[in-house]
Amino acid sequence: MLDELHVFAVVVEQSSMNKASAALNLSQPALSRKIAKLEQDLGALLFRRIGKRLELTRIGQLTYEYAIEARQQHLRYLSLVADYKSVGRSTLTIGASLTTLQTTLPDLIQALTLRSPELDIKAITGKTHEIVTLVRERKADLGIVASRIDDPQLRCVPLFDDHLVLVLPRNHFVMDKGLPVISDLNALPMILFSKGTWYRILTDELFEKYRLLPDVRMEIDSFEAILRLLHTCRAATLLPKSYLRPEMLQDNDLLVIPIRELVESKRTTSLIHAQSESLSPEVRLWIDEIATHYKRV
Repeated sequence: MLDELHVFAVVVEQSSMNKASAALNLSQPALSRKIAKLEQDLGALLFRRIGKRLELTRIGQLTYEYAIEARQQHLRYLSLVADYKSVGRSTLTIGASLTTLQTTLPDLIQALTLRSPELDIKAITGKTHEIVTLVRERKADLGIVASRIDDPQLRCVPLFDDHLVLVLPRNHFVMDKGLPVISDLNALPMILFSKGTWYRILTDELFEKYRLLPDVRMEIDSFEAILRLLHTCRAATLLPKSYLRPEMLQDNDLLVIPIRELVESKRTTSLIHAQSESLSPEVRLWIDEIATHYKRV
């Protein structure tokens, strides 16, 4: 239908079948067939003939407005494709905190490279305020941070919400009296992530809010190492829900226990980038792709 819409729009703009035929380098019978096919597809007349003059019907006017939008959208699409093809193999630099690097970035990188194998992704780690600075100073094309950012120089696009969950070995002693509640974290042997990250700050705020004093056995900056050590140390941990995969839990013989107060520890993971008008078409494409990816998820 796109071809017929284009032909129809030219007829409207030329106000004459003869002029439109010449402009399109199309014979009048072929032009008439395209208009007739469009009317047949729509089940409505597009023109009224008043003498030698063509006048749009109401549906014809609506169809013309749609044809113009479709033409503009098609031209924007062709322009983006041309910009992307002119770049060739491309590099996308993403800034992310250490915890975001472990929780969010692996799946995102896999999704992007699966869609575009020619894409090279470079990751820069830092604390949230450092990632904001990197994006603001254009040292990173975009940032993935576990918070909402209010900065007049940047745009912040929420991707998904996350919260902490309790993870412990199967048959852990705390399960002997039934499903744990928040107060059971008091004096519980735990392995926690190292201090200084949003995740650890969130954990410490939770302990302070409910006046909990867990028995912290270790502090490690690797989620994978924490999971592997839980059985050995007969300890529990709090991890972001977004990090955990069924195969991780199964491989390490672990359980995730729902606790209402932990669900309330919600944080929003966001994508941050410079104002759109200052970005290259290529980076705008990747930003749209990332936002679309999380809408699908």
